[in-house]
Amino acid sequence: MALEKLTEQNLIEISWGKPMTLVVSPQGDTQEIGTIEQAFFWLRKRWPVTDHNRDLALEYVDAAMHCLVTVGAARKAFHSAAKTAGFMPGDKNTDLAAAR
Repeated sequence: MALEKLTEQNLIEISWGKPMTLVVSPQGDTQEIGTIEQAFFWLRKRWPVTDHNRDLALEYVDAAMHCLVTVGAARKAFHSAAKTAGFMPGDKNTDLAAAR
């Protein structure tokens, strides 16, 4: 039996609740993070700073992907990392309420 080559077409992304909107440029461009896989990708590949909050968010998001912590805990860590990275998460009250 041959193993199927993984492509973007057969990868599954899991919703992590209400999308979190990040302001990613001084001009006001935004990026919606709607899945835990998107959060993981952004933390690993698109994050502008490597600091404690980013490292902690990476750990929490990875742990949530492996069902070791709640998705709410991962969202809360991601939100904190986004604030310290200067992404100014939009709709802060809703995002934090969803993380609890």
